[in-house]
Amino acid sequence: MKYCRFQFENAPHFGLVESLAGRDSITRLLLATPEEANGKLESIPSIPITPLILSDATLFEPVRPSKIICVGRNYREHAAELGNEVPKEPLLFFKPPSALLAPGGTVRRLTFAERSDYEGELGVVIGKRCSKLAPDEDVRFYILGYTCVNDFTARDLQKKDGQWTRAKGFDTSCPVGPVVTTQLDPWAGVTVETRVNGQVRQHGTTLDFIFPLDAVIRYIARFMTLLPGDLIATGTPSGVGPVVGGDVMEVEIEGIGILRNPVADEIA
Repeated sequence: MKYCRFQFENAPHFGLVESLAGRDSITRLLLATPEEANGKLESIPSIPITPLILSDATLFEPVRPSKIICVGRNYREHAAELGNEVPKEPLLFFKPPSALLAPGGTVRRLTFAERSDYEGELGVVIGKRCSKLAPDEDVRFYILGYTCVNDFTARDLQKKDGQWTRAKGFDTSCPVGPVVTTQLDPWAGVTVETRVNGQVRQHGTTLDFIFPLDAVIRYIARFMTLLPGDLIATGTPSGVGPVVGGDVMEVEIEGIGILRNPVADEIA
């Protein structure tokens, strides 16, 4: 099952996405938010609409999280390419909800940052309140679905500040979308690819996670309550690099689609 958040009758709504004639199309208007579904999207009441091809719709970010938790250096080769040691436990940081950006939205590169990097990642959307899980508890019970994330980063500010709030939390630094899907299995291996101006820059798989998804969720839930709608960005493969105004970034994850965002310099 897939859903998106799109413009319908001049307002944002959640919609069910289905394949019609081989094309992803929005076919039903969801009458409640996915956060209210208690992890069961199929339980949301809906009404049929005239099908709208997903690529023709005006999309908004498909998540409305209370918090965005990101995992740093969750691929060995990515840690190595920036000269960092492999962490011994999950390395976490926050992005604020104000950093969210819709598919197709323009990322505003900070003009006072010398280097701005793309970071394509798998995003996990929480479906049920999750806290202090039992050792044998299945984390999949708490997952609503999966989406694409671009953890856009002002790299020189990250190094300068020591902590990462400014470098990773500025407005437009968290593009998300285009849809959320339940039809993925990161434990079986999901491909994450990032392109800039059509050229492949990152190509990795969730099989290369240092900390698999169950370990990440269990670790976070030990000290922080995850709420329905919360977003976890699971880390980026090697190949990160800079972009400048005029570039176009694409994060593609099989089974989800392509998250495409142009880059522009911040308006002074």
